[in-house]
Amino acid sequence: MARKYSTGASKKVHKAMDERKRGTLKSGRSGKTVKSRKQAIAIGLSEARRAGKKVPKRKASK
Repeated sequence: MARKYSTGASKKVHKAMDERKRGTLKSGRSGKTVKSRKQAIAIGLSEARRAGKKVPKRKASK
């Protein structure tokens, strides 16, 4: 079975998680410090999407 995420995408997520642990990860619009693990993963995945890495599309919000 093929990988869902590329290794480049997982590196972006890893980098975002490290920044969250150090307390330097900021959210986009408000600029607040990110404390949530899920939010850090989402930021890493969106950065990977912008960079053109292999990441599945976002789920549509209801």
